[in-house]
Amino acid sequence: MSYTKKRYLTYLFITAFTLVIPFITIDGNHMLLLSFDKLQFHILGFVYNVNELYVMPFLLMFLFIGIFAMTTIFGRVWCGWSCPQTIFRTIYRDLIESTILDIRRIKNKQKDIDYSKKSNQLKKYISIFLWIIISTIIATNFMWYFVPPEDFFVYIQDPANHSFMIIFIISIAMFLVFDIVFMKENFCVYICPYSRIQSVLYDDDTKQVVYDTSRGGNVFVNNEKSIFKMKEWKANEECTTCEACVKICPTNIDIRKGLQVECINCLECSDACTTVMGKLGKKSLINWGSTNSVINKRISRLLTKRNVTYFISLLLCVILAGVFASKKEYFLLNINKTTKLYNIKENAKVSNNYILTFQNTQDKTYTFDLSLEDKENFRIKRFKPFSLAANKRIKKILIIETKKRLYLSDKKDTPLKIKLIARALEDKKITLQRELAFIYPRNDLIKD
Repeated sequence: MSYTKKRYLTYLFITAFTLVIPFITIDGNHMLLLSFDKLQFHILGFVYNVNELYVMPFLLMFLFIGIFAMTTIFGRVWCGWSCPQTIFRTIYRDLIESTILDIRRIKNKQKDIDYSKKSNQLKKYISIFLWIIISTIIATNFMWYFVPPEDFFVYIQDPANHSFMIIFIISIAMFLVFDIVFMKENFCVYICPYSRIQSVLYDDDTKQVVYDTSRGGNVFVNNEKSIFKMKEWKANEECTTCEACVKICPTNIDIRKGLQVECINCLECSDACTTVMGKLGKKSLINWGSTNSVINKRISRLLTKRNVTYFISLLLCVILAGVFASKKEYFLLNINKTTKLYNIKENAKVSNNYILTFQNTQDKTYTFDLSLEDKENFRIKRFKPFSLAANKRIKKILIIETKKRLYLSDKKDTPLKIKLIARALEDKKITLQRELAFIYPRNDLIKD
């Protein structure tokens, strides 16, 4: 199977997966969702409130380190095989313009469309219209990762109150039309920063698109083309100078010149060379491999010091993300003291007042209650169990009192640490502990 067919199948899988994933839920939670509306982050069916996003830094570190590791080992495989820009350009250029409307030759991506023909002009407008529809679908699908589909289809029925969402979709769609129809591969060549960092990450073991100079010969010497006619070519150098690899390149480069920042590793040049050389009973001169494996005829090393460092870093990110994710809290509890530090009553009773903010992050209603770890010295004077609906927040007053004369200090108030235990009565695993400060007054303020 050619690289082109493999890429098309990969694009089809990625497109289908991206469209379907917002609709997949586990116990009512989404596979991937960052909801600014509900201040939640869903991943693999787990839900984290915005106050619990301590797992996010490790996921971001895994993402960035993973990009560097992938580039070091496989080159710009992301650009040619997974990047949305490449997929969208393939849909527009190869599917709409070439296959459906037949205004562009799929094997010659460098030849401009002849607009002197009126039929081509009409087809161009049709292609833009089709891409506007597809861009709107893409922008809507992108929105579903921030507004879940079940909410989106309700919001869209009330556009007046959800104008920002609609403007966002239209803006993304307009950008895609400008990018894919007019900017084209110039985005990859001049704007995308990824192409600028690739050369720093490459070494002789990095897989990339490589023209085999040991078989084909050096077409370029000192960055200048040295061969123009077949009769000048040496007998043992196999390149036919047919230029098929150049004509089919979407970024308009000649891979025989060597590594270039414009190359996106789509391997269309390799397929073109395979077709030409296959007629001569030979293998392609352009391969996906490392400099060592293709030109130097040596085995590429995977476990280099740099790659091992990447693997260890990625493993640590996964472990730390797993550890912090396992400490997920089933509800949130924030504790603040009131402005008055304490109240002193008869018989040396001292009480502290607190404002508690409960937030039920689950999809069920639970009844919450409180208890103290130190029941010998302290007691809860004011608080009653209460029910809290799913994804709701409420504030409660808590008063903690001590009857014991503690004799702590004659000069200053003393903060004491108390462990407060909050739990849901319906489920024992839904519990958490908070440490709060109980301010006890200096001795001369208390009358026995």
